[in-house]
Amino acid sequence: MQLIMFRGVVITTVAATALLYPTSGVAQQNVDWDAVEISIHHVAGNVHYLQGRGGNIGLSIGEDGVVMIDDQFAPLTDRIVSAIAEVSNGDIRFLINTHVHPDHTGGNENLGNMGVVILAHDRVRVRLASQLPEVALPVLTYSDTVTIHLNSEQVHAFPVPPAHTDGDSFIQFRGSNVLHLGDVFRTVAFPVIDTNNGGTLKGTIDALGIAIGLAGPETKIIPGHGVVSSREDVMEFRDMILVVADRVRTLISEGKTYEETAAANPTAEYNDQWGDPTRFLTAVYQELSEDQ
Repeated sequence: MQLIMFRGVVITTVAATALLYPTSGVAQQNVDWDAVEISIHHVAGNVHYLQGRGGNIGLSIGEDGVVMIDDQFAPLTDRIVSAIAEVSNGDIRFLINTHVHPDHTGGNENLGNMGVVILAHDRVRVRLASQLPEVALPVLTYSDTVTIHLNSEQVHAFPVPPAHTDGDSFIQFRGSNVLHLGDVFRTVAFPVIDTNNGGTLKGTIDALGIAIGLAGPETKIIPGHGVVSSREDVMEFRDMILVVADRVRTLISEGKTYEETAAANPTAEYNDQWGDPTRFLTAVYQELSEDQ
């Protein structure tokens, strides 16, 4: 265990992980998986999304089969596959992981054993290789872009700057006018910038700008967690980050410690909407203080 100090804050690496990414294996040990509700919702065109426990699963469904975006946790795989079968007679052909976290990759081993082709950013495979068996790893990786042509749809996956992690991808369903943004965008909490896995504040802002630039007024946006959203929702999320970052930057320039910065409550008007800001402020303060 290491101690990390920045501007008067001392935290352990374990505590830092819990702050920045609370969905750990330990946290999942006591879950009643049978009680998890699995539901599928139509978004637009060929695209659906599935909710259960973990990240939202994107689905392109049609006569050619299924392209799946993320897969939640291993104990849910059978029920997820059964739910997909209710809206599609086709096989699950491809799985794209938007990033490394287990609530988005936990079903990889099960789906790999089913013969599903797994794709992800190069860095996702590198990080997963120390955690999962070979069959669970992406067999196709990319550092630029990849497009799957299926169901008369272009499923276009591409990496974005290090944001939530250093291996984030966005998925654009071009024919259906839908974007899946993984955990770079969420409607249920402040951004999670997982610095232990290469996430950055700057990359989060830049990546959200990319999404805003791609989206039009009718584009449907699937967040990593939360409900289907619009371009305006992503703009609101990005603008909130910019406001908070500017406030924290000013406090740092005044020599404030992290504790003093948190006490100043730079997220005050946003807390009711996005909840506890602690892990977000921790990451923001850490990155901006290192820039001084």
